[in-house]
Amino acid sequence: MGSEHSDATADGAPAALALKILVAGGFGVGKTTLVGAVSEIRPLRTEEQLSEVGQSVDDTAAVERKTTTTVAMDFGRITIRSGLSLYLFGTPGQDRFWFLWDELSQGALGAVVLADTRRLEDCFPAVDYFEHRRIPFVVAVNCFATARSFGAHEVARALDLDRGTPVVLCDARDRDSGKEVLIRLVEYAGRMHTARLLDSVG
Repeated sequence: MGSEHSDATADGAPAALALKILVAGGFGVGKTTLVGAVSEIRPLRTEEQLSEVGQSVDDTAAVERKTTTTVAMDFGRITIRSGLSLYLFGTPGQDRFWFLWDELSQGALGAVVLADTRRLEDCFPAVDYFEHRRIPFVVAVNCFATARSFGAHEVARALDLDRGTPVVLCDARDRDSGKEVLIRLVEYAGRMHTARLLDSVG
């Protein structure tokens, strides 16, 4: 599902615009929580209980209390303003489910990469994925109570992000905080797509 719109409704009013956004990041970083917190509809979740077999491939050392995992995707929807809705697709975080990412990323305007400063390296694969496919993304640092706090510039340096890639601090449990992350992504992705369009015609 890509961006979908028509020029106007039957009564001449501007039609609604729907944009596809991915929410990605490492295992247990808060993707399902973020989608659930901001969604105005009951979110679709594909969570299964962690099993003893899965424990041999899923590192739960930093998320000992985690008992479920996303095995396909999360889905939610949020209206940013009148006429603009975002369809949110949360990706699974484990390596063995990455084959789903190519399908989920088709037609996406951009992505949110959630990061946990206690295990920042877990978001490297997502950053690398979106950089190589030239999909605009923002890094949202989920501020866990037990994590040491770092500034946006410190996180950007640690991840070796391209200049200008936004880094924002957030609480994935809080709707307003999550909404601000999504607004920042839409603004950034809009600028990136406009710049690329101008480059292609210039």
